[in-house]
Amino acid sequence: MEWQRKDLLGLEELSAEEIEFILETAASFKEVSTREIKKVPALRGKTVVNLFYEPSTRTRVSFEVAAKRLSADVINIAVETSSVKKGETLIDTGKNIEALKADIVVIRHGSSGAPNILSRNLNISVVNGGDGWHEHPTQALLDMFTLKEKLGRIKGLDVCIVGDIAHSRVARSNIWGLTKLGAKVTVCAPAMLIPAEIEKLGVLVSDDLDKVIRNADAVNVLRMQFERDNQEAFPKQLEYFQKFGITEEKLALAKKDIIIMHPGPINRGIEISSEVADGKNSVILEQVTNGIAVRMAVLFLVSQGKEYQDAHPH
Repeated sequence: MEWQRKDLLGLEELSAEEIEFILETAASFKEVSTREIKKVPALRGKTVVNLFYEPSTRTRVSFEVAAKRLSADVINIAVETSSVKKGETLIDTGKNIEALKADIVVIRHGSSGAPNILSRNLNISVVNGGDGWHEHPTQALLDMFTLKEKLGRIKGLDVCIVGDIAHSRVARSNIWGLTKLGAKVTVCAPAMLIPAEIEKLGVLVSDDLDKVIRNADAVNVLRMQFERDNQEAFPKQLEYFQKFGITEEKLALAKKDIIIMHPGPINRGIEISSEVADGKNSVILEQVTNGIAVRMAVLFLVSQGKEYQDAHPH
């Protein structure tokens, strides 16, 4: 397969074949991370800009490490300190980045659709590092990469996503990706945290974790965003943890080799107990390692896609 897209905006628009191709490319880059010299010259001479309108040390550092391992130059722009505060629009900022002769911009933004706006207005490659409640494609790709590495396949797996589904771009990207590759996906949360009509995306809905965890091959635990709601946060946290927290008691109901995943940062004692987060079923730190390989693959492929589009103008 020849990669033809200059951007990675979300998994909703990708075919199953394209998603598989990214995962295969990531597997070949993962090997680089095991070498003594963890660098390949694949993007030598290229510049990657991390444009982050929301703070996220983990994702930004992961993209930065990935770009550097591909021998690219990296510029980080944290927007709270930049001219956006002076009223510069997203498109102005993008045009300025393009004028610096950057090749790829990785954007994280609080508004859904911001990467799509940049993509329509710039000739350089745009990678979505998370937009609003919309998508976080590289997180879902690294989750799927980890599943495949641990369980050998995605097709036919029973994957449960637990937590704040309504506000989660990670959940949406995972649902798009997993269903396309043939997994059975169940979302599990209190009713108020389940978006209307989510069944239309091809998932099952439950508010009974004890029941769904029995058949699950993997549980992806989302971060609960209690900071949105200070008044009631503490009693809600306790109540949430009792019903939906992933604890050793809950694991006792599950398959012995169930995988526990979390995109981080973890709220210990709210969505997951420390014993489980640090236990033998947890792959949370492996997800971080795999995130670098997946982001290397994405940066490399969008660079290839840009070359393809330049050679085949519409």
